[in-house]
Amino acid sequence: MTDRSMFENLQSYGLKKALAYLDADPDNNIPKILDWVKKFDKDGIVERQMSVIEPVLKDKNNNWHKLAKSLYTDIDPGVRRRLFENFLINATILGGKRQRNARAENNCNVPWAILMDPTSACNLHCTGCWAADYGNNMNMSYDTLDSIVEQGKELGTYMYIYSGGEPLVRKDDIIKLCEKHDDCAFLAFTNATLIDEKFADEMLRVKNFVPAISVEGFEEATDSRRGEGTYKAVIKAMEILKDKKLPFGISCCYTSANAEVIGSEEYFDDMIAKGAKFAWFFTYMPVGNDSAPELLARADQRKYMYHQIRKFRSTKPIFTMDFWNDGEYVNGCIAGGRNYLHINANGDIEPCAFIHYSDSNIHENTLLEAYKKPLFMQYRENQPFNENHLRPCPLLDNPGRLTSMIDDSGAKSTDMKDPEDVRDLSAKCYDVAKKWAPVADELWVEKHGCNACSSNSNSAK
Repeated sequence: MTDRSMFENLQSYGLKKALAYLDADPDNNIPKILDWVKKFDKDGIVERQMSVIEPVLKDKNNNWHKLAKSLYTDIDPGVRRRLFENFLINATILGGKRQRNARAENNCNVPWAILMDPTSACNLHCTGCWAADYGNNMNMSYDTLDSIVEQGKELGTYMYIYSGGEPLVRKDDIIKLCEKHDDCAFLAFTNATLIDEKFADEMLRVKNFVPAISVEGFEEATDSRRGEGTYKAVIKAMEILKDKKLPFGISCCYTSANAEVIGSEEYFDDMIAKGAKFAWFFTYMPVGNDSAPELLARADQRKYMYHQIRKFRSTKPIFTMDFWNDGEYVNGCIAGGRNYLHINANGDIEPCAFIHYSDSNIHENTLLEAYKKPLFMQYRENQPFNENHLRPCPLLDNPGRLTSMIDDSGAKSTDMKDPEDVRDLSAKCYDVAKKWAPVADELWVEKHGCNACSSNSNSAK
C-alpha cells in the first residue's frame, strides 16, 4: 500500500466514523459534524462550500436543515450512508485533494465529475433533444465504461453521471458498474419510463445510484415534448422510488414555452410532495442542425428563473442548481474538465454536454491525454469566458468565444449524421446573448456592486 493510499484510508475511516455518529442523532449532531469536517479539511477542499452550508444547516428552522433531516426520515439508511460516504468523503474531500494534486502535476484540468453516455439509443423521441443526432446505434461497452471510471478514480474523480440517449436502456451494465465501483456515486439523467419495481430493488441493493428524472412541467407540457403517457409513467416511477425510500431528483429544461411553469411555486411544491430531493435546471440549447432556436429562453424568462430559484432556495426543502444562472457560485463555466466533461456514446471526449466538438476519443486516448489535448487546454486558458459569471457560457453568452477555441484547437463536430459548423451554431445564439448581456450585467451589479462586464466577451466571430 502506498503512503497516499494509507493516508486516504485513515481519513476515510475517520469520516465514516463521524457519519455513523451523525446517524445516531442527526438533529443534535449536524452542527458538531460540520465543525468536525472543517477541522478535518486541512487542505481547504470544501472550505468555500462549508461557508455557505454551515449557517443554514445549523439553523433548525431553515429549509435546508429540514431537507437534511428529511434524508433521515425519507431515505433508506443503508443508501443514505453509502451516498454520504461516496459523495462527501470520496468524491469531494479525498477526491478533491487528489484532483488538485493531479492538476498541479499535469498542468491541465481534472474534473470533479464525468458525464458519459452508455448508449445513444432512447425509447422516446423528445422535441429539441439532440441525442438522435449522434445516431441511435452507438454504445460504449461495459469494459470501456469501466475503464473510464478506473482512469477517473486514479485522478480523483468519484462522481459519474449518465446521460444519453436513455441510459437505462443499459440498466444491467449500470448496476454492474455500481457493484464494482461501490466507492463512487452514480447519477443518471433519465426519462424514468424504464424504472420499475425490479430496477428499484437493484438500486436498493447497490445503494450508490440516484436518478435525476427529466420532467418538463405538468402533464400537458411533458407529454407535448416527450409523448403521450410519459407524464403518468414518470409519476409512477416517482411513486415506486418514494415507496422504497430511494433518493431521486428532477432534471428540468426550461424553454421559451415552459419557463413560467418550470419556475412556478406550484411546480416546485408538487415535485417536493412527490419526493424529489434535488432539482437541476438547464436552459434549452439549439444544438444540431434540426434544433428549434425559437425554444431558446428569452432574457426576461432567464431573469425570472434566476430570481425564482434563489427565492425557493431559501424557502423550500429541495436542493436546486441552475447550470447557467449559478455560474456566479462556481466562477463561470465548469466545462472542459474544469469541473466536468462529457463522453458521448461514440467515445468522443467533449468539453460539455452542449458542445458537440472534440479532438480526442476514449478508444484512442486516455482521459489524461484528452485533458492535455488542445481543445481542453483552450478551455483551461480561456476560462472564465466573462468576468460576469452570470454570462458563463462560451456559446450561449459570449458569441465568438467557442468559435475561436474550435478553430484554434482543430476540434471537429461529433455529430455522426449531420455535422454542424460551429459558426452556424454560434449564430443561433447571437441574438439571445445580445439581449441577455445587459440584463445579466444589471443583476451582477445589484448583487456584487460593481460592473464586471468583460470587454473580451463581446466580439462576434
